[in-house]
Amino acid sequence: MNWLIFGGSLAAILILTGIAWALRLGRGTARIDEPEDAIREADAAIAGFRGESAIVGTDGQAALVVDGRGRVVALKVHGARIAVREIIWQKVRAVPAGMMIDTGERRFGSVLLAGVTALHIRQLAPQLTAV
Repeated sequence: MNWLIFGGSLAAILILTGIAWALRLGRGTARIDEPEDAIREADAAIAGFRGESAIVGTDGQAALVVDGRGRVVALKVHGARIAVREIIWQKVRAVPAGMMIDTGERRFGSVLLAGVTALHIRQLAPQLTAV
């Protein structure tokens, strides 16, 4: 009887491991390494969006992408995936740690572009930062 319970438990563990593998759970965390990666993710996630320039936070956890029509997209690492939202440009503000983006969505939360300064933002989208 003990071997039957052991075998059943082992089979259940293997089945659950297979399900977790199929769902890509526990594969570590994603990272945004290059501006090109951010543009590719934004283009794929937002219909009709064609990113032209991007900036990535120094920690690789967030990015900001701008297209030629002035649309702005924020990217944020969320576990093993990258979450993408279109934002309003006026929601980007400077904080001591970098640039903070208030998305207005409780579930998505705020996005911090670590190590990014206002100068970087002006270079990213001069048409949006005209004074």
